[in-house]
Amino acid sequence: MSDWKPKRFWTACQVVEADGGFTVELDGRRVKTPARAGLILPTLPMAQAVAAEWDAQEEQVDPGTMPYTRSANAAIDKVLIQHAEVADMLADYGDSDLLCYRAAHPQELQQRQAEQWDPVLDWAAEAMSVRLQPVTGILHQPQDVAALDQLRRRVHDFNNFQLAAFHDLVSLSGSLILGFAATSDWCDAQEIWRISRLDEQWQIEQWGHDDEAHEAAEVKRSAFLHAKRFYDVSD
Repeated sequence: MSDWKPKRFWTACQVVEADGGFTVELDGRRVKTPARAGLILPTLPMAQAVAAEWDAQEEQVDPGTMPYTRSANAAIDKVLIQHAEVADMLADYGDSDLLCYRAAHPQELQQRQAEQWDPVLDWAAEAMSVRLQPVTGILHQPQDVAALDQLRRRVHDFNNFQLAAFHDLVSLSGSLILGFAATSDWCDAQEIWRISRLDEQWQIEQWGHDDEAHEAAEVKRSAFLHAKRFYDVSD
């Protein structure tokens, strides 16, 4: 039974207007989320992306090929009913942000972190008026409470679909600031992902390439890039 997949039962797939946005119909029947809620999507581009995934299914429906649908389901079935809790969880990353914890040694790694991470912190200071302070070592050192509160308010301002995307941008990168950088188009999402992987890349250079670790990293990279695309069609 673990290999069972639903079969394609529809012929026509189309986007239609609905109260609150758009939805997708399969032979005139509206798609629902796994929790049986209406799949009401906030923008036409998002609805078109979801419809394209359903239309691309062949004999069997493979959820693994439907990232927009999965993200929309998460926004409706999960984020919608616990928006504040999700926002608080993500805002908490600011107090232990990846970009703020620097190596004690060697000097080459310290320099690389400063070169690649300081510009993002500088951007946050200018664009969001929030300055997080880097520290040396792995022991937690709290950030300024006022700065964290300002970041928290920004996270809470995201709508449900934006927050679903932001969840992956932050949790996959390990950085609240990089998540904001991605949503603000500070630079290309691929480059932001590369910056988040600085420490892992250093380890690869020192100890060599591991196929299994590389495969896992590629899955995360793909999810991060999708989260950015989903965010872009969320408003």
